[in-house]
Amino acid sequence: MDQDSALYEYFVSEYEKPFTGWDFSHVNGRLTEEPLPWDYESMVRALLPEARTLLDMGTGGGEFLASLSPLPRDTWTTEGYAPNIPVARERLTPLGVKVVPVESDDRLPFEDAAFTHIINKHESYDAAEVYRILKPGGTFLTQQVGGENDNDINRALDAPLMKYADWDLAHAAEALTRAGFTVTEKREQQYVSHFHDSGALLYYLKAIPWQVEDFSVDRYYDKLADIHRRIEKDGSFPVDCHRFLVRAVKR
Repeated sequence: MDQDSALYEYFVSEYEKPFTGWDFSHVNGRLTEEPLPWDYESMVRALLPEARTLLDMGTGGGEFLASLSPLPRDTWTTEGYAPNIPVARERLTPLGVKVVPVESDDRLPFEDAAFTHIINKHESYDAAEVYRILKPGGTFLTQQVGGENDNDINRALDAPLMKYADWDLAHAAEALTRAGFTVTEKREQQYVSHFHDSGALLYYLKAIPWQVEDFSVDRYYDKLADIHRRIEKDGSFPVDCHRFLVRAVKR
């Protein structure tokens, strides 16, 4: 189709907006999600009084962990995305939190049985390595993004689907059990999020570049324009989302 220069510039401007840490405030109200039937934050807060040594895996810019303050005296985080590390340190160091860069899920720089509690929101992990660094009787709580998440975006763009399509509650629970954990809680949910303007979608794709690995405005302009018109007509672009939660205890 013929390119609309104003629309193209709008797409580019939204995609090039700065994104740091894990801060989606730029799309507040422009991207909305149906609520999950569980509240990860409340579940983590309930753990804090009994946590002597806490690890937050994949802290991003430290936004979520900082919101839980006051934290246990011995609190650590990992982060694998290099640009997030100084952001997290600036936010968390004043709270007494140690931020540790990591490069591999299966070789974490901690001693055996280092933590009484490990929390993980949307971060990859190796079940056996989490088991190694958790104290006996310790708790691992994770909320994960499932393999069916956001595939409607890829389909609408006619882009390849993400890898790890089989990543779901059953596979996660099985791996944790195999590593030696006792799984004490497991929940899974499919729900819908809504992009209320195409700029919010562009910003979102900038924030999660793994969703469409070869993404660029030029490459996907025609399909983006189709989504833009769909939002103008229908009021939003709905996308199916996939989350699951597992709580496990080290035997």
